[in-house]
Amino acid sequence: MVSEIRLFVEPEFQQKAQQYSAVLSSRGVMVNLEIIEKLNTRFLRFHPELALCVDESGLWLCANGMKMQPDWKAEVPRLKRASLKSEMIARACNLGEKPNLIDATAGLGHDSLLMAHLGADVTLVERHPILFTLLEDTKSQAEHDPFLSSVVARIDLIFSDSADYLIQQAEQSNIVDVVYLDPMFPQRDQNQQAIKKQAQVKKQMQLLHMLLPEDGEMDLGDNLLILAQKIAKRVIVKRPRLAVYLASQEPNHQWQGDACRFDAYFQQHLVK
Repeated sequence: MVSEIRLFVEPEFQQKAQQYSAVLSSRGVMVNLEIIEKLNTRFLRFHPELALCVDESGLWLCANGMKMQPDWKAEVPRLKRASLKSEMIARACNLGEKPNLIDATAGLGHDSLLMAHLGADVTLVERHPILFTLLEDTKSQAEHDPFLSSVVARIDLIFSDSADYLIQQAEQSNIVDVVYLDPMFPQRDQNQQAIKKQAQVKKQMQLLHMLLPEDGEMDLGDNLLILAQKIAKRVIVKRPRLAVYLASQEPNHQWQGDACRFDAYFQQHLVK
């Protein structure tokens, strides 16, 4: 996990950058703040290493001439088109019942945003301090957006390792309606060749993969499925259509799409 990172900023945003730096420092990341004359595409192209940058739009991850932040405002058109009937994820997670839901594999938070828009109360769990800070900044900005403010009010961000969080919930006998898992690195599955044929990873996901290198089975989600089954009435796992089952467990039900599927694991003994 990244424990030290450079942060580029133009002089006019130095104070904002220092605030982000203090937050990241409190979360165990050493930030080397570098004030530069102009933060533009040319500068980023000549500084290809993974770094952070700050501008009027907040905190960004940057590398190889690209910038990325979890852009929830860009998701608004999709949210406006979405409905309980049109979204497969809504049927899988039973969003019509307005469940309390844990998203244990946060990513950029786009699925959580959609699920909150469709009625779920979402706990979004992320262990990586930089990604969590990016999500926190994005949520803060969304709180001032006329359309998104009511949506993000249903999202609670938790800075924790998902396994630790699920174990804690089990120890406290907390039962939730749904735990949602979208493992980060399905390309390590047995059906690797078939998965590679799917659409190219978007630029923002390329940067996310640079930030979150593969570091063991936790990123595959096998552990998380087993832990989630102890506290959730249903566990929903998003998978590439041809990927193997998580933890080699055959699901109780599936929803199949062209590119992905949702595997459902029901715990009847938790349903009252």
